[in-house]
Amino acid sequence: MKLRHTAAWVGFTAAALVATSACGAESVKQTADAIDKTDTIMAALTRATDRTEEVGSAEVKMTTDLGTGTPIAMDGTYSWGDGFAYDVEMDTKAAQMETLTDDPSIRMLFVDGAYYYDVDPQPSGPLEGKDWMKIDSSAVFGESGSQALSGSNGSPSASMKGLKYAKDVENLGKETVNGKSTTHYRAVIGQEQMGKFAEALGDESTLAGSMTGGATSISMEVWVGADDLPVRLKQKMGAMKVTMDFEKFGRTAEVKAPPASRTADMTETLKESQGQ
Repeated sequence: MKLRHTAAWVGFTAAALVATSACGAESVKQTADAIDKTDTIMAALTRATDRTEEVGSAEVKMTTDLGTGTPIAMDGTYSWGDGFAYDVEMDTKAAQMETLTDDPSIRMLFVDGAYYYDVDPQPSGPLEGKDWMKIDSSAVFGESGSQALSGSNGSPSASMKGLKYAKDVENLGKETVNGKSTTHYRAVIGQEQMGKFAEALGDESTLAGSMTGGATSISMEVWVGADDLPVRLKQKMGAMKVTMDFEKFGRTAEVKAPPASRTADMTETLKESQGQ
């Protein structure tokens, strides 16, 4: 059973802080201009953050590139109004989960800090008679990383919140994305600003850490539409790249965990395979 890449397909949060310094009259003017420009950018990103938090959920198309040459595409519902949850479909072969289902696509849920995969019941072993496989997020991020990213901290809303601390923020101008007019922004966070997220992404002993190469910085791009909501969100963490396209906001169905009687918990098996 291939479990190395199982449970790694999540969105991450990025943030940093803008700083400027100067000396002399011209430098002071340049600095003031830069601050004004940055303030304008931050005001726009703050509006986008508040709007994203307010809507609480969205239909999303997401692509995760682990640097293996085969990106994993996902399509479904993300919710962050009352904790982070999602319900998506992804390509079985790209996710290297052919041994778990004959279906070309596999359904994946994230609810209450755990991942669930809709798999084919096996004739024997821990998945015997079960059509769902569960993996706790601690198997991906480690215990401390899982706690740091609990609640809504791993959601698109949290990523947007992180922008208020952004460093090296740039307005890259107007662009059309998915048929919508947007403003393209870019920001970077260094390891010193990553805070609690460093526990999840910078520890190469965890699955997430090994897949990001123990990320020491995160770059983030967001395309904001005229309604102050993100149209596209892109993040790069070491070798991992995540792109999210938002199709529709709000009024999505509640994401619920499958019945325990139909679920096999494979958390310890994955931890053992990772040497945790």
